[in-house]
Amino acid sequence: MQKRSAKKPRKRARHAAGATTRGAGDAPASGGRFTIRPARQGDIPAVTALDAGITSLAKGPHWQDLLKRSRARQTGHFFLVATSSASPDALLGFIVGEIRAWEFGSAPCGWVYALGVASGARGIGVGEALLDAIAREFRRLGMTKMRTMVAKQNALPMMFFRAEGMMAGPYIQLEKNLE
Repeated sequence: MQKRSAKKPRKRARHAAGATTRGAGDAPASGGRFTIRPARQGDIPAVTALDAGITSLAKGPHWQDLLKRSRARQTGHFFLVATSSASPDALLGFIVGEIRAWEFGSAPCGWVYALGVASGARGIGVGEALLDAIAREFRRLGMTKMRTMVAKQNALPMMFFRAEGMMAGPYIQLEKNLE
């Protein structure tokens, strides 16, 4: 595995190979191996199933609420999906994010809230394309930083986000057990 400097993330193409993308306000596009588009009501069962396969928790009402927020066009809320170009009903992955501001003095920035890719679609650029698509939406709204949180023991997402140029930020998460 090639080592990369934390200060200079690797250069890569603007779009993942095989992906066709459109912004949250644009019509879906076709072509390539998969398409990135805004989530629709009909995507919620597949998103719920994909996420449940990753987290072992079925959270249908949660994903429904996030879809409502993104569809209400609340500024800075995004719910995007990747579907197979050959079979548009086949969900390959999803990403959810929003612009958050001023928690503990943090300037406004884009937050990736959730990212999931079907195991059979990993390694073909779906996750990279989803992350690129939401980053473009954040930049379009003037954001210069994008953040997320990853559990320390969750190696796969940690490696993915680091490979995409993300690194430890200036804040430390703290928590307290309330039981």
